[in-house]
Amino acid sequence: MADRPRRGTRAAFRGWRARRPFWGGLLLALAGGEILLTEKASLKVVMHIGMQGVAGYLLPTLMALLGLLILFNPAQRLFYSITGVLLSLGTWVTSNLGGFLIGLLLGVTGSCLTFGWLPDQEPRVGRRGRRERAKAAARAQAEGAEDPQGAEGLAV
Repeated sequence: MADRPRRGTRAAFRGWRARRPFWGGLLLALAGGEILLTEKASLKVVMHIGMQGVAGYLLPTLMALLGLLILFNPAQRLFYSITGVLLSLGTWVTSNLGGFLIGLLLGVTGSCLTFGWLPDQEPRVGRRGRRERAKAAARAQAEGAEDPQGAEGLAV
């Protein structure tokens, strides 16, 4: 373990984030929180609360819980995402039209992002990384053009 280079907290977080459907889980958890906040709106603003308010609080709480489960247990992401999209659509009826449509759209988007995430993909290379690779390849090609014998000519 002493021979492993130490990474900063930002690099460690980026590595953790790359191994899970981070944005999908975060959007689903935020959707649950947003819908719960709209439940606390004044009575003039509340448009509809179903089943004596139990479902109005239960569905967004489960959405927030599923969002956290996606972040911390990505192996079960397919079940969580399907359940999340069903709960998000259920908030249309039970929770002020799905948190005035914002929470519903966030929940469905987060669930779809989670469903489509593939764990075995290579991490995407950013624009800076692509530029650095292109410069390194151009330098290697230029050095190869200057020395026509290449490395084989030195090993005589």
